[in-house]
Amino acid sequence: MNWLLVALGGSLGAVCRYALDKSIGGVLGTTILGTFTANISGSLLLGLFMGMASARAGWPQSYNLLVAVGFCGSFTTFSTVTVASIKLMEDGDYFKAILNVGGSLLVGLIAAILGLWIGRNAF
Repeated sequence: MNWLLVALGGSLGAVCRYALDKSIGGVLGTTILGTFTANISGSLLLGLFMGMASARAGWPQSYNLLVAVGFCGSFTTFSTVTVASIKLMEDGDYFKAILNVGGSLLVGLIAAILGLWIGRNAF
């Protein structure tokens, strides 16, 4: 059953990431902002979920497998950040590459902290 929960969450997360990336790409054209948005919103969502889980004793492990491991694990994507940044460097755009990596880490950390705080205090 645990494998199915991870697979279900992962499937939903991957489809949502793809839809978000295509939506942003449709508005702004091909860009790294779709991946950035998925990673930041995924960090916020994971922080929110983990904050809620830590504030409530007895949450089933199945919630963690479905949402944290499955959905958030596939919705966010570190590998795409790294490959996109390498491609930017290969194209000579070192500033965007550094901004992509640094911004993803910094803003992702802030989003996760905010999500944890909200999850622990607002629900």
